[in-house]
Amino acid sequence: MSTHTLRSKRRRSALRTAAFMSPWLIGFTVFFAYPLISTVYFSFMKYDGFNSPVWNGLGNWSYVFSDYPMFWPSLRNTLWLVVIMVTCRVVFGLGIGMLITKIKTGTGIFRTLFYLPYLAPPVAATLAFVFLLNPGTGPVNTILGELGLPTPGWFNDPGWSKPALTLLAVWGIGDLMVIFMAALLDVPKEQYEAAELDGASAWHRFRYVTLPNISPIVMFAVVTGVISAMQYYSQPLVAGKVASGVIGGSGQQFEPGYPDKSTLTLPQLVYNLGFQRFDYGAACVVALVLFALAMAFTALLMRRRGGLIGSGD
Repeated sequence: MSTHTLRSKRRRSALRTAAFMSPWLIGFTVFFAYPLISTVYFSFMKYDGFNSPVWNGLGNWSYVFSDYPMFWPSLRNTLWLVVIMVTCRVVFGLGIGMLITKIKTGTGIFRTLFYLPYLAPPVAATLAFVFLLNPGTGPVNTILGELGLPTPGWFNDPGWSKPALTLLAVWGIGDLMVIFMAALLDVPKEQYEAAELDGASAWHRFRYVTLPNISPIVMFAVVTGVISAMQYYSQPLVAGKVASGVIGGSGQQFEPGYPDKSTLTLPQLVYNLGFQRFDYGAACVVALVLFALAMAFTALLMRRRGGLIGSGD
């Protein structure tokens, strides 16, 4: 076969491969690469969406990190939600999944009851929780008061607003429950039987049989939970609005974060800077920080997952 013919075959093969990959390449370019490059570009510009962008150097970065008082509280809140809320969702989702797989009768009923809250629209669920956890008239504090227990301020107290959001997130763990149930049912029963013959306790069976078998599913739940927490927007915004008494009318502007910036998250900050203050440069800076955090958390988790697999082998 001549060299010219060989090169022609390789060229046709490369073009055929590019044709098959073109849908992914187009989607990656249009929906990821171009927006990311544009965000980096506008983070160095002074731009309000109406006038032409003007080069601003590191001005936007300096403003966000040094002069903008809402950035650091929103960063702390977002990290708190990533660590605490995601951990609680994974732990409770796994616990309920294990509990339901052990039940002999009525499994379908319990599975449906735990899954239904996940189907509730986020805004409607948040409104219901603000009503239930109302510090003055809510049924939860009424019951706690009757029992002689402390009655927290919940969404009206900076110290309790994030735990209240965590309760809301744990209430809707039906998606994780179903995923964990499917993984738990796939664990080989022979391994449990062998562990029992060796005298392993319930904790050791979970540690050395259940957890290694479902570790890919646990990692999936943690990574997707971290990404969702990084995008947490609607629930804290609605909770803050309703708890503060601002229902929102035509032309009414609301500063997110009530009470005392305790429910402010980075996605809210992006919207506030970009679409309320029309400071697109600073909004792009916050968006890039959010992107970097998501990538760092994901890389750390995947590295940890790789270390676990290596130690297990």
